[in-house]
Amino acid sequence: MVTTIDGVPVAPRRPFRFTSRNSKGFVMRSWLIALWTLVSAVALADPAGIRIDHVWSRATPAGATGVVYLTITNQGDPDALTGVATPVAASAGLHETIADHGVMKMRRVSSLAVTSDKPVMLTPGGYHIMLTGLKQALVAGTSFPLTLTFAKAGRVTVTAMVQAMGAAAPAAHQPGMGQMAMPGTPMRGSGPK
Repeated sequence: MVTTIDGVPVAPRRPFRFTSRNSKGFVMRSWLIALWTLVSAVALADPAGIRIDHVWSRATPAGATGVVYLTITNQGDPDALTGVATPVAASAGLHETIADHGVMKMRRVSSLAVTSDKPVMLTPGGYHIMLTGLKQALVAGTSFPLTLTFAKAGRVTVTAMVQAMGAAAPAAHQPGMGQMAMPGTPMRGSGPK
């Protein structure tokens, strides 16, 4: 039977069927669209607004005590750095260098407030991350992973770059210099909670 529209013959339509070829293509396209949507959402989403920059350490022999410095910028709701871990040391913790009657001392800090009003800088002579019981030597030019735990943002893993023994802070990590510098008071952690 030939169908015509306004006298013009039209080929009959075949019903659409999910053949193995059509269903494979449909399923593959569906998976690709779902994957692309998920990857786009993850790449663009940063609800916590936490950014970690200038993560560095100094070279030291295995078994010694190491230290890590960094800058935390929060562009979201107030948060707190509550823990630190790394596979290169038996333990890692937040510490602060303080002057007690003219004597420089270090004390453990349980948490460090991270607000959106200014970056928190962990620097020599201030707040820092102490690495005790290093399992391997920290060699200049190498790097190691460091996981920071925040009260709201959760865990954030960064890479610490190892500088030479006795190295000063990189220029971008010193108050008043580099991209993280702000005019006014020196940037430091806002204190333990």
